[in-house]
Amino acid sequence: RQFIVISFFDEEYPEKLRQIYRPPLILFAQGNLSLLKKDIVTIVGSRYPTHYSRDVINRLVPNLLDQNKVIASGLARGVDALAHEATLKNNGRTVAVVGNGLNHSYPQENYSLQEQIKNNGLIISEYLPDTPPRPYRFPERNRILAGLSESIIVTEAKEKSGSLITASLGLQENRDIYAVPGPITSKLSAGPNQLIEAGATPIVDFKFKNEKI
Repeated sequence: RQFIVISFFDEEYPEKLRQIYRPPLILFAQGNLSLLKKDIVTIVGSRYPTHYSRDVINRLVPNLLDQNKVIASGLARGVDALAHEATLKNNGRTVAVVGNGLNHSYPQENYSLQEQIKNNGLIISEYLPDTPPRPYRFPERNRILAGLSESIIVTEAKEKSGSLITASLGLQENRDIYAVPGPITSKLSAGPNQLIEAGATPIVDFKFKNEKI
């Protein structure tokens, strides 16, 4: 399948992304470009979540979809994959922002998920199609995830994690930050609990409230 190339100056380029610090000049895409014009909620979290994240995501996503939200994530293993899968399972639309070129599938275990998103959602990358995945590309990718969205939800994440990079980038760009609170004995709840302490909105039920208090 061919790639769609969008430049910063094209009408298809998402307005929210134009406003961020260092917006990508070019995006490569596969799938349904119209999703970039919708209200996007990004869900991020640990690559090694517990069942808690799965339960929360499976109950939260249908309510987000009822509000006509598009769910975005980074197609990594763990919370990202759970968010994409829950959206597809509920016939929703999902956007994956990847840290490699679109000719690569990373991690390999998400290959069929990537194919599903291509056909039922949208995959975007700022990298040339043959660019391999590298660790430093993932934080770069996170600024796009934050930039595209109106709200960012963090489920489980350790104290120093990529998800918190996404959240802090979102804060800089004045996005709404939500976090799923967890037990203070759990390392994976350290990140979200810290965000809540710093002013993020805690998610205390599954009815996503999109207005600031």
